[in-house]
Amino acid sequence: MKSKNIFAIVFLFLALFVFQVVQAGEPCQVTVSILPQKFFVNKIAGNLVKVSVMVAPGSNPATYEPRPTQMKALIHSKIYFAVGAPFEKAWLNKIIKVSPGIQVVHTDQIIRKRRMDSNYLDITAQVKKQETCKQDTGLDPHIWLSPPLVKIQGSIIKAALITIDPANKETYEHNFKIFQTEIDMLDSNIRKIFESRSAGAEFIVFHPCWGYFADAYGIKQVPIEIEGKEPSATKMAAFINYARSKKIRFILIQPQFPTKDAETIAKETGAQIVVADPLAEDWMKNLSEVAVKINRALN
Repeated sequence: MKSKNIFAIVFLFLALFVFQVVQAGEPCQVTVSILPQKFFVNKIAGNLVKVSVMVAPGSNPATYEPRPTQMKALIHSKIYFAVGAPFEKAWLNKIIKVSPGIQVVHTDQIIRKRRMDSNYLDITAQVKKQETCKQDTGLDPHIWLSPPLVKIQGSIIKAALITIDPANKETYEHNFKIFQTEIDMLDSNIRKIFESRSAGAEFIVFHPCWGYFADAYGIKQVPIEIEGKEPSATKMAAFINYARSKKIRFILIQPQFPTKDAETIAKETGAQIVVADPLAEDWMKNLSEVAVKINRALN
């Protein structure tokens, strides 16, 4: 009987030891707002973390409302990596209340934001484009679409991961250096794509999400959407005339927004609709492909 009791105690001890080892080896749980951030975190952390994404594929970060199950799951996350997406203004405080121990890291904290492009057409001149830069149309949140700015975000992600997991500091720093090199190569390849284009060459988009990308490569987006709103019938007519006069061949749209107005302009002008998704998870591959699409769309 005594030997059986000893065996049981030893077995229980070993079971608890194995359980603790498994627990210690489990990846750290973190949450991000959008899919491209998942790409960044995975590049830097590898299998040391498990990443949850708040905005589901196909959803609009401007109007997204997290599901109750997502809010409940946040209690297991050590870090929430915010990117400045519009929905965060309404939900970050709620996220903190649900998970008081979570560390909110603003990856946009040291990035100087540009204002959202808000171009409109002078109806009397028909094809003359003017800018309403003096109007406060809000800051552009799409900082993840500029490779140079992603290097800044990556450095903030790396520092935060080291804070909660200092034992793996060398791994995070090593992976970040590799990621930096990959970003530099991507940046160089995109610059080659646009090197023959004149400064300020324009491309047409529905929603102005490619401003930081355009700034990085010396080109300019011209949005159909005005201050976050669909254009009136009068301005639609003016935009159609503008597109005809400029012989616009392509209009870029993103799958998270309505496409009716872009399709109307395309039908009236013979332009092609081209999908350019700013929220694709494979950020590096996506930006390479979008660069080619934008280059084709430039006038």
